[in-house]
Amino acid sequence: RNVSSDLIVWRGSLSVESPTLLAAQALLAQQETSAREFLIRQGVTNAQFHPVAIQRIQVRSSKQTSEADSETGSPTVRFRLSRTIEVRSGDIDAVLSMDAKTSELVNQGIEFASSSPEFIWTKAGEAKIEMLADAARDARARAEQIVSQGGRSIARMRSAKMGVFQVTPLYSTQNTWDGMKDNTSREKTVTAVVNASYALQLL
Repeated sequence: RNVSSDLIVWRGSLSVESPTLLAAQALLAQQETSAREFLIRQGVTNAQFHPVAIQRIQVRSSKQTSEADSETGSPTVRFRLSRTIEVRSGDIDAVLSMDAKTSELVNQGIEFASSSPEFIWTKAGEAKIEMLADAARDARARAEQIVSQGGRSIARMRSAKMGVFQVTPLYSTQNTWDGMKDNTSREKTVTAVVNASYALQLL
């Protein structure tokens, strides 16, 4: 069954670097304000700002006069702060439109980067039982076509085993032993598998 994703998860990150932690925090706060204003202009009001990640960086000067200076010289300490922004929405087109305009933040001198969005189909649990029933009916129809060529018919189902549930990019033939759960493509193909065995009888 071909389906269309109904939820998008978008993530972007702000990053700043400064000689002191206090200065880095102030700079990040300014950039967060600009990012929130940008999101609101794009109609996004449910953005989640994750906790700030702090990285202490030691940078040695490239202007070393001798090997001895390089060994004894004190490195410069800088602080790099980053914060991830996450948006979850059922309005996929609106989020994709917003993502296409994030260059506005970069043009303001903000170090911003966004990752590829995740496209999720949330109705897999609801559809699974229905699709497995369809697969079981399809298995019987295929079995009847095969055995009719040999003068037999299906008497009864002896056993049925549910196979893996594959959610792949549209028309993809990819599969894994434990089932794929593709989040990279908006349009998807969902495959349910049933392995069935039947008792036969003469026509």
